[in-house]
Amino acid sequence: MPRIQPLATLRELRRSFLRPLLGLGLVFFTLALLVRLALSGLAFSEMRPHELLLAWLMGVVFDAAAFVYFAIPFVLALCLAPQRLLASRAGRLLLWGMAVFSVAVLLFVSLAEITFWDEFGARFNFVAVDYLVYTHEVIGNIRQSYPVGIMLAGMTVATALGCWFTRGLWHTEGRQRFLLRVGFLALWALLVAGNVFLISADSLRIGSNRYADEIGRNGIFQFFAAYRRAELDYQTFYLQRDGGNAALQTALRKLVGSPHEQFIDATSITRLIQADGPEQRLNVVLISIESLSAEYMTVFGSEKNITPNLDRLAEQSLFFTQLYATGNRTVRGLEALSLGVPPTPGESIVKRPRNASLFTLASVLNPRGYESMYIYGGYSYFDNMRAFFSGNHYRVVDRGALAKKDIDHETIWGVADENLFTLGLRNMNAVHARGKPFFAHVMTVSNHPPYTYPEGRIDIPSKSGRAGAVKYTDWAIGDFIRRAKQEPWFDDTVFLIVADHCASSAGRVDLPIERYHIPALIYSPKHVSPERYERLASQIDLLPTLLGQMNLSYQSQFFGYDLMKLAPERNRAFIATYQSLGYLSGSVLTVLSPQRTVVQQRPEAGGMSATPLAVPRADLIDEAQVYFQSVTNMYHAGLLAEQAARRPTRAKVLVP
Repeated sequence: MPRIQPLATLRELRRSFLRPLLGLGLVFFTLALLVRLALSGLAFSEMRPHELLLAWLMGVVFDAAAFVYFAIPFVLALCLAPQRLLASRAGRLLLWGMAVFSVAVLLFVSLAEITFWDEFGARFNFVAVDYLVYTHEVIGNIRQSYPVGIMLAGMTVATALGCWFTRGLWHTEGRQRFLLRVGFLALWALLVAGNVFLISADSLRIGSNRYADEIGRNGIFQFFAAYRRAELDYQTFYLQRDGGNAALQTALRKLVGSPHEQFIDATSITRLIQADGPEQRLNVVLISIESLSAEYMTVFGSEKNITPNLDRLAEQSLFFTQLYATGNRTVRGLEALSLGVPPTPGESIVKRPRNASLFTLASVLNPRGYESMYIYGGYSYFDNMRAFFSGNHYRVVDRGALAKKDIDHETIWGVADENLFTLGLRNMNAVHARGKPFFAHVMTVSNHPPYTYPEGRIDIPSKSGRAGAVKYTDWAIGDFIRRAKQEPWFDDTVFLIVADHCASSAGRVDLPIERYHIPALIYSPKHVSPERYERLASQIDLLPTLLGQMNLSYQSQFFGYDLMKLAPERNRAFIATYQSLGYLSGSVLTVLSPQRTVVQQRPEAGGMSATPLAVPRADLIDEAQVYFQSVTNMYHAGLLAEQAARRPTRAKVLVP
C-alpha cells in the first residue's frame, strides 16, 4: 500500500490548484478592499469608529464567502479538464483567458459598485438585479451619465497590469493524481455548501447603522442574494399574525373602514363611499414626478429656489405636508397611485403576474364615461408599465407617439418633460373634443441621471446635476399648467401632483423616514379650496382623497383613507424597500423584515436615524401585520381584482 507523503501532496496542490487560485484571490481581495475603502470614505461622516471597524471585520467573512462562489469556474476547470489539455499550450491559453476575463469582470463590478452607491447609498440589491432586465435603458444611462470611453480605457489598462503582475500564477504544472482532483473538488463543494447553509445576506449585521452593514458586505455576494430574493413569500419570511384568515379580515376591516363608509358584505373590504353633495364630473390629471423629494421645495426649507412653480401651486392647493411614499422605486409609486394598496415584499404588483383587471382609479372613473390614459415620456415596456396599465383599462400613450420634430430633447429614459406634457395636452384635447371626461396619469422622466434637458429653459445649465433637473421639471409643470389654462376644459379639471418617490433612500437605518417624505397637492381653482393638511398621511390615501374632493359616491376597495374625513387617531403611513416593510404610526416606526424579525423605532429629528423603542408596542406590531399580511394574501388569492358593480347601491349594506 503506497505511503501518503504530506509534503509531496502539498507541493502538488500548490503547483496544480493553489497557484492559479492565489492569483485570482490576490486580484479579488485587493479590489474588494479598495471598494470597501472607497465606500468607507463616502459614508465616513455617517459612522462611528467602532462601527467602521466592525464593518471591516464583517467584510472579511463576506469577501471570503463571495470568493468561494467566484472561484467555482477555475476550480471546475482545474479539476475536470483533461490533464493533457491543461499541460498543453491551449490549456495555458485557456487559463490566461479565464484570468483576463475574471480580472475584467472584477474591475467592472468594483466600478459599478461605487457608481451604484453614489445613487442608492447601498451595495448591489434588488434594484441592481431588476436593472438587468432593461439593459438598453441602463447601458444608455451609463453612456449618457459617465465618461464611458475613459472608464473603459482605464479598465483595459488596469486589467492588463493586474494580469501582468500576477502572470507567474496563472498556470498549472505537473500531472494531478485523480484522487487529489476529486478530493479538492469535494473540499470546494463543502465550502460552497457551507456558504449556502451558514451565510446569508442577513446572517451578520452590525444593526446600529445601515451604512456599516452595507460596507461590511460584498457586492457580488449581495447581488446573487438579491437575485434569489426577487420574490419574497410572506408566509415563509415574515412573522405571521395568529388567528386565521377570518380574524385577519375582521381586523383589516376595522383598520380600513371609517364611520362614514358602509361595507357591502361580510367578507371583503369593499365598502360604499357616500358623498355629501352632488357629484362633480371633473377631468382628472395625475402627475407623478420622478424622484421629487420634499426637501427640494422651498416650503420644506430648501434655500435653492429650484421649485418656484410648485411652491406657488402649493399655496393655491390642498397641500399635504407630512405625506410619505410607499417605496423607493417608480413602480412602487405607480402601484400606490393606481391600486391604493400598501407595499408587498419583493417586487411591485406592477411587475408581477396576475396584475390585470385589478381595482384601480380607472375602475371608478371608466364606468362613469371617463377615458383613462397612462402617458409616459419613455417607452412603456420599461418596468412592465404597458402591460400593467393596458391590462387595467388605461389607454397607454408613450414616447412612440411623438414624431422626431416634436422632441426638443431626449435621454435614454425618455423625452424632455415639456414634450411629454405637449403629448398629454394633445390626448386630453382629443378626448374632450369627443365630449368625454378624461383621466390622464402623466409620469415624468427628466429628473433622472444624466440630468439633461433643453437649454434656455432655466438658469442652471443642462447636465450640471440633480438641482438643475428638479428646476427644469418644475419649469415644465408650470409651463403645462399655463398652457392648460388656455384650454376649455381647465375650469372643470382637478390636478393631483405628487412625487413617485424620493431621490435617495439611504440613511443610517434601513428605513430613514425623511427619504420617503414627498410633496403632494390637489389643485383645482374652481373646485378645491387652498388648505395645508399637516397630519401624517400615505401615498395610498391620495386616491380616496381626490375622489372625495370630486364628491363621488362609489364602491371602494382602496386601503387608503379620504384624509379630509379621517378621524384624529388614524394617522399612519407605509414605507418599504423590497424586503423591509415599515408602518409609521404617530412617532413609532414598526419594521417587519425577513427571518421573521420585528423592530420598533422612534425616528429622531431629521428622520435619517432612529432610536429603538424601549417598550414594544404590541398594538402597532399587530396593525402592521394586519396590513402587510392582508394585502399579500389578497393579491395571491385574486381578491384585489375589481368587482362587477361600481355604481353605489344602498342594497345589502352592512354597517361595520
